[in-house]
This record gives sequence, C-alpha cells and structure tokens, in this order.
Amino acid sequence: MEVLHHILQIALQYYWIPLLILYIGVIGTILIENRNPAKTIAWIMVIVFLPVIGLLSYYFFGQKFKKVKKMKRMYREQSKKLLDAWRKESEIMEEHIDTLNERIGSLAMVYRYLKNQKISTFSLNNDVTLFINGEEKFPVLIQQLKDAKHSIHMEYYIWEMDEVGREILQILEEKAKAGVTVRLILDSFGAPDVIKYLHRHKPDFLFEAFLPVTFTSLANSNYRNHRKIAVIDGKVGFIGGINISDRYINNGKNDIYWRDTAMMIIGAAVNTLQIQFWNSWNQTDAESFELGKGYLNRFPIADEDASGVGFTASDPGSPAPFNMEAIIAGINEAKEYVQLCTPYFIPSDELTTALMLAVSSGVRVDLMLPAKSDSFFVQHASFSFIKPLLERGVNVYLYTKGFLHAKTICIDGKLAYVGTTNLDIRSFYINFEISGIVSDKALCERLNNQFLADIEASDLITIRKWMQRSRWKRGVDSICRLLAPLL
Repeated sequence: MEVLHHILQIALQYYWIPLLILYIGVIGTILIENRNPAKTIAWIMVIVFLPVIGLLSYYFFGQKFKKVKKMKRMYREQSKKLLDAWRKESEIMEEHIDTLNERIGSLAMVYRYLKNQKISTFSLNNDVTLFINGEEKFPVLIQQLKDAKHSIHMEYYIWEMDEVGREILQILEEKAKAGVTVRLILDSFGAPDVIKYLHRHKPDFLFEAFLPVTFTSLANSNYRNHRKIAVIDGKVGFIGGINISDRYINNGKNDIYWRDTAMMIIGAAVNTLQIQFWNSWNQTDAESFELGKGYLNRFPIADEDASGVGFTASDPGSPAPFNMEAIIAGINEAKEYVQLCTPYFIPSDELTTALMLAVSSGVRVDLMLPAKSDSFFVQHASFSFIKPLLERGVNVYLYTKGFLHAKTICIDGKLAYVGTTNLDIRSFYINFEISGIVSDKALCERLNNQFLADIEASDLITIRKWMQRSRWKRGVDSICRLLAPLL
C-alpha cells in the first residue's frame, strides 16, 4: 500500500513531463506540416490555452489524416482516367475561348484557367435558367425527376425529412421501380435522418452516405460534401445553394425568409456535371459504373448566343484551391462592377487582396452578407474582416429581410458564378464544393436585378457606422477572428 502511495506521489509530482513531451510532439507536427501561418498559429493557440479540449480538437479535426492523402491519390487517378477525353476536347475548348473573347472580352481568361488547370471542360451550347429561392427551383426539379427516362443522379449536403424531402424520395422510389437507374449521395453530417431512414427502409434505388461519421471516424466530420447536384438523363443538370428542405420555400410556413439561388442547365455542360457526380460516387464505397451511353450525350449547337458554361470543383484532394482561384481570376478581369453574395465571409488573404485591388482600380465592388447568421462564431469572425474593406471603398450590405444563403458572383453583367462555394476558408480548402461559371447575358441581367432588389432589403454599412458599434461587439469579432482559420 505504501509503495502504491509512493508511486502515486511521484506521478502527481512529475505528470507534466509526459504532457510536455506530448505538447512538443503535437506542436512539432503542426509546424512540420507547413500549413498556412495563420492556421498554424491558431492551432497552437488553441492547444496551449485550451489544454485538453485543444488536443482533442486537433486530433479529431486538425490533423492531415491519411484520408486526405487518399483523396489526393484518388484525384490523380480520376484525372488520369479522363486525360484522353480531355485531350480530344482541348482543341474545341480553344475555339470556344476565341468565341468567348468576342463575347465577354478578357473575362474569358477564367475559362482559359479552367482549361489550363484541367479542372473542367466547358461548352457554348447550353440553355440556363436561374432560380431565386426554393419556390422557383423545386417545382421544376420535381417535374424533371418525374419525366426521367434513363437515370437520376443526386448529390446533396442537406436533405431533410420534411414535405419536399419526402416527396422527392417517393419520386426516386417510383422511378427506380419503373426501371430508371437512381443513384443518391448524401452527406453523412448534413443528412443523418434521411440516411437512417434509407438504411431502415431499404429503397429500390442506390444510395451512399458520403464520409460516414462514427465515434471512430469523427475526423471525417471536418471534410464535408457541401455540393448540391442533380443530373437527370444526362441532359438536365441542377446546381446552386438550395438543399432539399422546406426552409428554402418561402410560403409563410417558415419562421424566416430564406434567400437563395440555384440554376438549371440543359446542354453539353451537363456532361461535365455528370462526370463530377461520377467522381464523387467513386469516392464512396459503392461499385463504380461506366460513363457510357445515356449518361453522356451529344448536344448540337442550335443557337449562336447559347450560354457558355463551365464548372470549378475542388475538394481536400485537389492540388490547389480551384474555386478560390477561379473567383480571383474573374475579379482581376473586372472593368465595371463585382457583386458578391455569401452567407459566410472568412476570406483568404488572396481574396481580400483581389477585392481591394479591384476597388482601388475603379471597379465598384458590392459585398452582401446576412445581417443575422445561423452561426454566432462565423458571423462575428466574418464581421472582423469588414473594416479594411470599407476603408478601401468596398460597399458592404447586410441583408435584413431574412437569411441570405446565396453563393453568387456577377461581374460586369457578363460572367456569373452560381454554386455551393461560400467565400470562406472551409469552402476553399476543406469541403467538397462546386460552382457553375456562366457566360449568359439574360442570366447575368437577372442576377444583377435580384442583387439590386436585395439591396432594398439591406443596410449599407459605412465606416463611420461600423466604428460606432459597441466595443464589446468589436471585441467579440476580434476573438472569433482568432478561430477564423479553423471555422
């Protein structure tokens, strides 16, 4: 008993030695990983000032796990499989770039970026339709699903077991029984209830939970499939910020007005969207499928003014933050104005610099954020980035009608970005994201008109008004900013 007591005393006296070794090892690992300096410092601060919580947080969410290495390897393998097809399209894309140069001038450089980085093929023979909010998107999506003859592929971050969620699940079940091939990818973190429901009821269609989150794989929760994609018969595609949920339908039944945007594409660009779904499907445990007849289709050019559409997709395995770089490429070529909508604004230094350079060069830069977010920490971190932009002349609007969830950019009324990418570090570096890049005069005009309408439901923030905020609010902004690289 005395020996045990003596051992316990020694353990209590020198407990800090193994703890110190653990700390040195973890901090050394963080430094060796050569992360962004801001993220490196943020993780070290969390670990030092929140000892136990910090270590656990880093273990589950901060490490560059083997999973990321696997994603990078899969990205390379998928790229090799598509290389031959890419070479065949290369000459055609050069012709498209010449045409786009005539249409939108130097903004065509964005499409050249997509080509040079082998991110996405793009095409000119497309018809695009913009949807403002769920009440516009869902009736069209539901009808297209009902009309499907060959295949339905859907990939969504959030899918809720509410009225619209159940209706679409029922349609998928009916179409599968009718012989249509149906594949569904749901994010494990964003759609847990539907995943449980499907596991219990064993539907006739194929579905996969993307990066399942269990106690032994909590780190997976840091890498989310934030995409919202639907591809029907390989001919019709949907993309945007609208998940499958009643909250996006402003019919008076919800507590707040939900402002969002999505897009339907009919034409050759749907082939690229199909390939993106195929890439995601191959990252699950499901059996792969061949992109043969019916999945990919040819579309004759019927209209010289048809829409130019390409996609920029990125994920933790991407060799670069393609979504961020494509946005910056467009901002750098702006001549008149840049309109940006995002629910979460934790910009990279590169994006902040691009916005400041644009406004300093005489381009009008308008940034719209929600006045009230669904995340306390993210909102206050976002607010900490506003002052420098105001000082340089960026117009910042806080949307007050409801929650602004749209992820759109419109440049000079000639080029538009519509997709899932928020203007934050998570979307640029961590999540699986995708955005459509569109050259279409009518779509850009409607996007511009909607932005002007949203301004009427927003407060314009001046530097004077911003500095009149209470000190404690500004203090909270600054504290939350310290966590910005981790959010």
